[in-house]
Amino acid sequence: MNTIKLRQPAPAPAPSSLLRHCKTPQIQTPIISTINPSKQITKIQSHSLRPFLSPLCSSFSPSATNSSDGDGGEAKETKTLNGREIIVRLGEVLSLGFPVWVGSACLVALWRPPSFLWVGRNFQIVGITLTMLGMGMTLTLEDLRAALLMPKQLAAGFVLQYTVMPLSGFFISKLLRLPSYYAAGLILVSCCPGGTASNIVTYLARGNVALSVLMTAASTFSAALMTPFLTSKLAGQFVAVDPVGLFMSTVQVVLAPVLVGAALNQYCNDFVEVVSPLMPFIAVATVAILCGSAIAQNASAILASGFQVAVSVFALHASGFTFGYWFSRLLGIDVSSSRTISIEVGMQNSVLGVVLATKHFGNPLTAVPCAVSSICHSIYGSVLAGIWRSMPPAQEDEKDSA
Repeated sequence: MNTIKLRQPAPAPAPSSLLRHCKTPQIQTPIISTINPSKQITKIQSHSLRPFLSPLCSSFSPSATNSSDGDGGEAKETKTLNGREIIVRLGEVLSLGFPVWVGSACLVALWRPPSFLWVGRNFQIVGITLTMLGMGMTLTLEDLRAALLMPKQLAAGFVLQYTVMPLSGFFISKLLRLPSYYAAGLILVSCCPGGTASNIVTYLARGNVALSVLMTAASTFSAALMTPFLTSKLAGQFVAVDPVGLFMSTVQVVLAPVLVGAALNQYCNDFVEVVSPLMPFIAVATVAILCGSAIAQNASAILASGFQVAVSVFALHASGFTFGYWFSRLLGIDVSSSRTISIEVGMQNSVLGVVLATKHFGNPLTAVPCAVSSICHSIYGSVLAGIWRSMPPAQEDEKDSA
């Protein structure tokens, strides 16, 4: 029997074609398999980082992460905070423009004095108390404790606050031979603590904001002793000064409200979060109304001798800003902190001066330098903030080292 042998097909072509066929998936398979996981990883990372990247991270709520669409969660969050943000931003705009509001109020008071003659002492006390309460709400009890420890910059600023300005007020009043009532008012405002607006100007000037807040707190707390003492010593030769009455008034309208505000911020933070956006409106309105009132009550006298008062007040604040900065630099303090000390020394709590002058000095003209002071230091502060903001502290440090 013959055996028929079937020829097997040649194996050579098959492996090469199969090899070519197999190589392609081997190269493509990892590419295909990594597309979706990479998208998932990116999506997970963006979800996990969004709370930290968001400027509203402090108000981030779990409901935003649980939503199926992250963008929808963000939109919902923005919507819930939109009303408060609008109030906060309006307050910031109003605060930044406070020189305009104060200047406008003083011009209106000169033009139509009856517009501000309705302001009485009770309104003055309530207004300044609420303003200082608002400042206290920006602090905590720990901040106040730190202010009492007096590090180098804080101690230097404190000493300059209660030496440069009071002595400048005394010598300027002597040099310009101011009438006794104007001299007493100029010395009174020079002995007042730093103004709350200095914190805003420090921020705009790229200064040390934390130091500014602590300096304002330190000078405000010590004002209960320093303002009556210095005023009685320097202005006592011009007019009769009641240091005990000044002390009690300063405690009532400065020390107590700041302590209450700091305690509220420490223990009732939810309440402060609700109320704090309204405080800039109250502060700016109080300053404008009280300064307008002081001008309106003495409009005719100011028009008669206003140039002399304006020159003396401008010279006072120019002295504070200038010596505050250069004495700080001579003490080896850095540029940023020196700017802060300059602003704190140059800007006074003029509204406190208006209230104290109206309450404790017989002649209403004593309050005029205090009212003009509010406009002067606002103009100086705004100009300096613009100049220093365009010159970052690092650049000045490099120039000094060179």
